[in-house]
Order: sequence, then C-alpha cells, then structure tokens
Amino acid sequence: MPSEPPSALLDRVRKLLAKAEAEGVTPPEAEALTAKAAELMARYGIDRARLAASRPETDRPGNRVIDIDNPWAQVRAHLLAGLAGAMRCQCVLLHTSGPGARIHVFGYASDLERADILYTSLLLQMARGLTVAVVPDGVRSVRAWRRSWLLGFVTAVITRVRSAEERAATSAEGEAQSGPSTALVLADRAVVIRRRLEEAYPVTRKTRITYSGRGYSAGYAQGQRADIGNARLGQTRALSRA
Repeated sequence: MPSEPPSALLDRVRKLLAKAEAEGVTPPEAEALTAKAAELMARYGIDRARLAASRPETDRPGNRVIDIDNPWAQVRAHLLAGLAGAMRCQCVLLHTSGPGARIHVFGYASDLERADILYTSLLLQMARGLTVAVVPDGVRSVRAWRRSWLLGFVTAVITRVRSAEERAATSAEGEAQSGPSTALVLADRAVVIRRRLEEAYPVTRKTRITYSGRGYSAGYAQGQRADIGNARLGQTRALSRA
C-alpha cells in the first residue's frame, strides 16, 4: 500500500499534537497521541526521502550554523547533535572563543526541519524537568548533579528518537515500491551529506561529553517519559542561522 503524501502526514501530526495538548486529556491519552506523532514524524522523513529520489528538487541538501547560549550550552549542543544524527543529519562542533557553543549541521531540508521541531520541544521539556527535579540530600555539588541529570535526559530521548527512526526505515523497506529501495535511498543521502561535511571540514575529530554528578539515572527516567513530538509545527525555529 503506498504511503500518504508527506503533506498529509504532517497534517496528521499537527492534529495529534493539538489533541495531546488539549485540556481534559489524561496523561495516558496524551502519551499515546504523542507516541503516534513521533512515529508519523519518522515516517514523514522516509517519505520525503523517497519523494526526493525521483524528484530531487523537493528536498535539497543544506546546512545551518547554530549558536547555543548558556546555561548548559554543551549539554544542549549534545542534545542537538544527537537528535540531528538520529534524523540522518551530520554535525561538527565548532570552536568558539566566547561563552556557549556553536554547531554546524548538515542535512537534507526535511531532516533539518524535523530535527528543528524536536530540538525546540525537548529544550523546553528538559528545562521544565530540571526545574522540578529534586536534588537528593547529601549531594556535594548541586550543579554537577543537575548536569548529570540533563545528560541522562538527553541520552534517553536520543535513544527513543533513534529507535523510532529505525522502526520507520525497517517498515518502509518491507513495502512494495518502485525505484530504488528505501535502504539505498537513505544510504545515498548519507553519502551526499558526509561529502558536504568533509568538503567544509576535511579534518575533524570525535568528542565526548562526561559527567560527575549522580543525577544521570533520574534524568534518564524523565527522558524516557518525555514527549518526543509535542512542539507544534510552524512555531518559531530554534535552528536559526548564525
């Protein structure tokens, strides 16, 4: 069975998210609605990729440089890079002499859009969660505990988004379709984005982010409960050009 047009999928996402945010919706109902929204968002990415395989003008590769302000700029950068990577973008963390962080994100327009939507939403959820998180008695460094909480949250939501993307790709691969397979389409797109990144940055190195506090497991648990589709499409973009 052919999938819905990408525009129809986005319309369904909007409606699901509006229902999830309406007054009177119970937490279990909201969770079910937003889980479906995340599933459709992943499907949207697949369908945009398929469409562009036959009509390249519908989804061009691009890039954005994003400046991330404090507080917690490195953690927020980790969130952005993880979400973008899960949604088939590729990132380079740039050196900056001032406070904050700067990331250069490469990806197709539809994937940059999807990463934008989730990053915007999850920044708000992460901030809300940290505000109400209770620091246990006896913690020596409250800041270290909070940073580890944030990293736990980030790890959980990135894992969930990556799983949704993988399920969508696997499901699409089993469907009858004309032209190249979904796996080949996605692989070709990955090569294009990798080449563009390497043209801009011939030499890069991997980085790691560490933590010393004991809030990681609490943040991870909150991240598992986070709504990974609760930012309405059409809101002000977080991934604006620098």
